[in-house]
Amino acid sequence: MRGIVFTLVYYLLSALYVLASLPFLILPGHTPVRAIIRSYTRAMNLNLRFVAGIRKEVRGRENLPDGPFVIAAKHQSWGDGFLIYPEVRNLAFVTGDHLEKFPLVGGILRKLGAIVIDTCGGGDRKAASLKEGMQRAKQEGRRVLIYPEGHLAPVGYHFRYKAGVWHMAQAMNVPVIPVATNIGLFWRQQERHKTPGTAVIEFLPPINPDMPKQEFLAKLTDVVESQTSKLVAEATGTPEADSVLVPDPPKGMEARPGGDDIAAFGGP
Repeated sequence: MRGIVFTLVYYLLSALYVLASLPFLILPGHTPVRAIIRSYTRAMNLNLRFVAGIRKEVRGRENLPDGPFVIAAKHQSWGDGFLIYPEVRNLAFVTGDHLEKFPLVGGILRKLGAIVIDTCGGGDRKAASLKEGMQRAKQEGRRVLIYPEGHLAPVGYHFRYKAGVWHMAQAMNVPVIPVATNIGLFWRQQERHKTPGTAVIEFLPPINPDMPKQEFLAKLTDVVESQTSKLVAEATGTPEADSVLVPDPPKGMEARPGGDDIAAFGGP
């Protein structure tokens, strides 16, 4: 029941805030739309707290430097972006062009300065859209949120961290802030069911990208996955366990722990 009510409020809030943004989509400037969406994410945090019973705890704010940077976050849940967005001023984010299929969302993404990746145009177009977005973010001095795994990962598992985060940080000449979380314990991937508890997001010390690509990715993976495992162990009262690497799921599918589903992707 809790999950159903949360979902109803989720769609109601989404519709209201999209409608509130409409008049500003045709006007110059981006400040009103960005303020509206920031308010939307705060409202969704209240929905999580009072309807779903999921409290939010933020750790490591002292690790956020002044000026632009890239946030490389663990992606366990549809809700982790709602937790991060209100905490970082002047935040852009990387997303696939699948979101543009929803009415009016494309215009909102442009006003937000989102870096929309062309996932249908092949590797060259995908790289070009990322480069264009990086140049725009650098010119505007934005902070950029990216999920290096590229997929929603079940708790206890992770996908290969992709090199886009390294290329982005190199091109923008900015540090990378790793983010660990345990929100997947309470809002698993895109599931309707919600479990009450305290979802933690933790901003970890910056990583400078001035090292070889594979070395950087190995360090980023280790830092994010090890701290995420600690947060999960802390919340569940169970011994800390290493995250299991699984191959990327087929496009449009989710990897799920246990049974044939995860086994199909190489899990235990």
